[in-house]
Amino acid sequence: MTAPTLRTERLLLRPWRDADLDPFAALNADPQVMKYFPRTLSRAESNAFVKRITEQFDEAGWGLWAVDVTDGQGFIGFVGLWPADFLQPGTVEVGWRLAAGSWGRGYAPEAATMALRFGFEQFSMPEVVSFTSRGNTASQRVMEKIGLRRQPARDFDHPNVDAQECAHLVHHLFHGLTRREWIMLGQSHSARTPGEP
Repeated sequence: MTAPTLRTERLLLRPWRDADLDPFAALNADPQVMKYFPRTLSRAESNAFVKRITEQFDEAGWGLWAVDVTDGQGFIGFVGLWPADFLQPGTVEVGWRLAAGSWGRGYAPEAATMALRFGFEQFSMPEVVSFTSRGNTASQRVMEKIGLRRQPARDFDHPNVDAQECAHLVHHLFHGLTRREWIMLGQSHSARTPGEP
């Protein structure tokens, strides 16, 4: 199944193209973008990741969308849903990786909110989660903005991070949102009158 195209006010979440490979490789090789990952990715690793992304859409119908800014800036990275079966089979993570030049403009929460809506409405996912290392406060703010709740009891040490090489990246802070909570949030928003907090 080809990735469906989704639109927000400023962004296009779309299927991946061959033209995305070069800028995506540059993004994955940027130490600033990859600061909270164990290491940057080689060109071959970046291309292989895109292959896995397209296979995920083919197999499940959801995944990580390529993201364009519709004002002409074009491709800025990815946002979407990804399996986190290492936590528990069937766990779905919402995540993002955007070029540093696009940071600070609200693109991650805008696109991630659309990804959440897609997962909950189109696939009735019971829960979507997200997690990151303690130092990554920017991603933690995005999680809060899109409605995910901090759940300290579910914090964990990431099994795919080498504690000897990247001790500061091992412990991850957990956030989650159930479909029921998302529906309730939507109902509370729709019930508000203009100017109401």
